[in-house]
Order: sequence, then C-alpha cells, then structure tokens
Amino acid sequence: MKRHISGFTLIEVLIVIAIIAILAAVVIVAINPGDQLGSANNAKRSSNVTTILNAVDQYRLKNAGQVPAPITDTATEICVTGAASCTGLIDLSVLTASGKYINEIPKDPGCPDACATNGVGYMIKKETNGRITVNAPDADLDEVISVTR
Repeated sequence: MKRHISGFTLIEVLIVIAIIAILAAVVIVAINPGDQLGSANNAKRSSNVTTILNAVDQYRLKNAGQVPAPITDTATEICVTGAASCTGLIDLSVLTASGKYINEIPKDPGCPDACATNGVGYMIKKETNGRITVNAPDADLDEVISVTR
C-alpha cells in the first residue's frame, strides 16, 4: 500500500516567503514612512500656526486694533501656556486667560527637542506695517510654514 502525503515542499515555502519579502520591501519604499510622518507633522504645524494667528487676530479685533504687547518686531519663540518663566520668549498668556481667545498655545510636534525651555517651537513677530507673522522654523522636508496677516 502506497501512502500519498500532501503538503508543500521546503523550496515552495521559501519561494513564497521570498516573494512576500520582495513585495513588502517595494510597498515600504513606495509608502516612505519618514516622508509620511514629516508631511503629517507639517500639516499639524500649519494648523497650529493658523490657530495662533487667529487668536491674535481675535484679540486685535476686541482691543481697537492693538496686538498683545509682548509681540515685538523680532521673530521670537512663543512661551508655553502656564510656564513658570517666559524669559527670552513671547508671553501670550493674554490670549489664553480664561480661554477667551484660545485655550492653550499649541506646541510643535518636534517639541521638546526642537523647542527652547518653556517654548512651543513657533515664532511670532510684528512687521513694520503692523501685520503679524507666525512661523514654524523646524518644519520637516525643507518646507516653509509661515502665515502673515
């Protein structure tokens, strides 16, 4: 009596594994997770810059066109909400007081590595024409994220 054993040979299994590995490598290269993460972080930065600028604009509308006093004509990093010390940073607590204009200043996704102590990673300055510029100097993928109003 002859027995028939069914199944895959070792060579067949190795060939299937090799094909799966090649396809996985192609997909990983095509997706490029590093660029995807950088793009996601930049989208967050762009949203945060706009949020900060919107809060400053709301403050300006409620205060006869005046911007928060700490904003200078030199691009300076914004201080984190509720920080014990904002030395060398722009303190925008007037925007976050009681959540009137914004609940808290958003932080750059690269913080704490990309931020000063007590900083949020975003820079703000008042232009000579009175316009306000907020930017994200540590954007990924060599992207420039800056909004002026």
